[in-house]
Amino acid sequence: MLATRPLKYLFAYTAVIVGYISFTYTGIWAFATVLYAYALIPLVELLIKPNNKNLSQAEEELVKDDRIYDWIIYLMVPIHFFLLFYFLYSMQDATLSLADIIGRTLSMGTICGNAINIGHELGHRSKKYEQFLGKLVLLVTLMMHWYIEHNRGHHTRVATDEDPATAKKGDVLFVFWIRSMIFSYISAWKLEAYRLFRKRKSFWSIHNEMIWFNVIHISFTALIYLIYGLSGMFYFLTVAVIGMIVLETINYIEHYGLVRNKNESGNYERVMPYHSWNSNHIIGRLMIFELSRHSDHHFKASRKYQILKSYDEAPQMPTGYPGMMILSLVPPLWFYVMNPRVDKVRASVD
Repeated sequence: MLATRPLKYLFAYTAVIVGYISFTYTGIWAFATVLYAYALIPLVELLIKPNNKNLSQAEEELVKDDRIYDWIIYLMVPIHFFLLFYFLYSMQDATLSLADIIGRTLSMGTICGNAINIGHELGHRSKKYEQFLGKLVLLVTLMMHWYIEHNRGHHTRVATDEDPATAKKGDVLFVFWIRSMIFSYISAWKLEAYRLFRKRKSFWSIHNEMIWFNVIHISFTALIYLIYGLSGMFYFLTVAVIGMIVLETINYIEHYGLVRNKNESGNYERVMPYHSWNSNHIIGRLMIFELSRHSDHHFKASRKYQILKSYDEAPQMPTGYPGMMILSLVPPLWFYVMNPRVDKVRASVD
């Protein structure tokens, strides 16, 4: 049974197949990835009961170092580059209608959002080559700087006013997008400057990763311009921004309204499972490599995706990530559903 357990995560590769369809066919098929991610999956998750079962300690020990799980996610890195370049190639077709262009662009933007999730998982690994792969796949959506901000910033400041990626109760999603994007980028520069200061290295040097990341971003964009022209560069920048929006929407739903209290010494309490919204809806879990078991991820960030746990004290979303993302696009409905849940969580931990 344990030998075949990793195979369930191959379900995530269905998104790759659907993406290929989006960039190969026209008409409604150009929207295939969007419809799959934000219509079909949310509908199925409404019909399937969440699964909160955890691995036993013995199973966890056997699974955590199984290389099959690693290779399943490693292969996602070159696949995302393939899909990006195939998308850009497909957009050179002069016969595409406006609907085809919109459908393919939204589909690739959705895939860019998933690329960030792959970078997220690999960016938390301890091995240098895994971290390199994590940074590399973030290039697909021009978010290499997020490696710094997320690991050194968000995980330290989550559920506090200091964290730009934590949505406060009452925040409107569309305002949150802009705030989080701008201040997360600024934070990445500050965090890198502080790291270099502690190491007594110059800010303006080859040791500054933020400088490297921006040079790589510009160089990659220039390469796309040389291959696909101005229109190709425009499409690339558009899908990169959509990928960023997907990321920020996920950030919004993951910690909405949850706060860490300060102790008597003025320091924030330790990050606990009740500082992140959790989802045990199985389809979403498989599609995004257990990201929706977010409470355990923040409780112990070094845990690989295949051994993340569900905690009884973790607040639960009423549906999976895709459905919650759609709900967040309608602020009055989002507040109606989520604000009472936020109040309930706060009351239970105060």
